[in-house]
Amino acid sequence: MQLNLEPPDYRYFLRGADGASALVNEQRLLRSFIVAPDALVEGWPVADARSMLPADLDALLALAPELVLLGTGATQVFPPAAVLATCLQRGIGLEVMTNAAAARTYSVLAGEGRRVAAGFVLPG
Repeated sequence: MQLNLEPPDYRYFLRGADGASALVNEQRLLRSFIVAPDALVEGWPVADARSMLPADLDALLALAPELVLLGTGATQVFPPAAVLATCLQRGIGLEVMTNAAAARTYSVLAGEGRRVAAGFVLPG
């Protein structure tokens, strides 16, 4: 399922994602990435949520989100507690889910004008 909620001032639209790829605007992405309505960071160096470090959130947090979504691939995988604590200590929500669920949630939240950023873990 692809949602199409496009406020006119947004530059990047997440069309959908699964465990192998994602579609942002008309670009197919095969490597981990970060997206926000006004930013796309390709080549995010996270290959497995289980081995994330707090520093892996730096690029996400630099976007000043009120909520971070973490898409962990085809299955939901939680990162280490230190990663979760990094967001909690800053008062920023962090939701962990599959890539498909994160894509749907991101599209709804961005469409509502929320300050959301999402990191997607992809195998490429």
